[in-house]
Formats: sequence, C-alpha cells, structure tokens
Amino acid sequence: MTKRTCEVRTLGEGETIRLGEAIGECLGPGDVVGLIGDLGAGKTCMAKGLARSLGVSDCYEITSPTFTIINEYPGRMTLRHVDAYRLETSRELIDAGFEDFFDDGGVVVVEWAEKIRDILPGDTLFVNFEYFDESTRIIRISGDESVIGQILEKYRRERE
Repeated sequence: MTKRTCEVRTLGEGETIRLGEAIGECLGPGDVVGLIGDLGAGKTCMAKGLARSLGVSDCYEITSPTFTIINEYPGRMTLRHVDAYRLETSRELIDAGFEDFFDDGGVVVVEWAEKIRDILPGDTLFVNFEYFDESTRIIRISGDESVIGQILEKYRRERE
C-alpha cells in the first residue's frame, strides 16, 4: 500500500460535512478513520458527514461521545463513533473490547485519535484538522493512495 497525504480547505460546517460524506462513500467494512484536531476544529462535523454517507438515519443526532466514549449507529454499515478525549491510556479501550470492532463489518471513527494511535490498524485513514480562520479549516487526509484519490474525486464532483 502506497501512502499519500492531501490537503483540502473547507469553508464552514457544510463543506466539512460534505467532505465527510465523500470520505464515507469510499469506506468499506472494517475501515477505521482517525480524526485529529483541536476542540471545535470540525471533527464532529466530519463524523456527521460520515454517518450520512453510511446510511445512518437522520433521527440520530451525531454528537461527540465524550462521556460515553463510544456511540453506535445502525446504517448500511454500522458506525462506531469513538471519542478518546477523556482516556488516560489506550488500554482502557482495549479492555472494553475495542479491537473487536475492526472485524465486525462496520466502520470505526475515532475523535482524538492521536491519543490511541498505538492501537489503531496500520491502514487507518487519518484526518487532521487545522484552523485557518474562523470559518476555514485546512484538512489533511493521510492514507492509502487509491482511497485518497477516490475521496478527492467524489468531493470535487459534489462541489460542482
């Protein structure tokens, strides 16, 4: 697998959600997406877009599972939304059976993924968020070169 990083600028929540949808359309069973960025940088907006593309019903409010650690949403593929913000060590997730999520045919999205990078699969798609200004985010996506190409193509088509 050849790795690649691309950079996308989004203007506002709507574009971040649309980028999340494009990413979600390129995911398959067992895929893991690691979201990295400061508070308010857009991680949960990205998770909303991923959920929408995975067929999660609009009746579910996608919020950061800061206190529950893991929220699960049914869709065409189950979405497990993990928030590692309050974890002291990755061991806490291992003890909770986190690694079983990789083999059950769903998609795992991890906010604050840098805190548990040591237990994430080698083919995790990482999405790094950086503030540019109040409404603009610089988003760097790193992962398999072919997946990055698919994501960029889908995102460009959605913006046209």
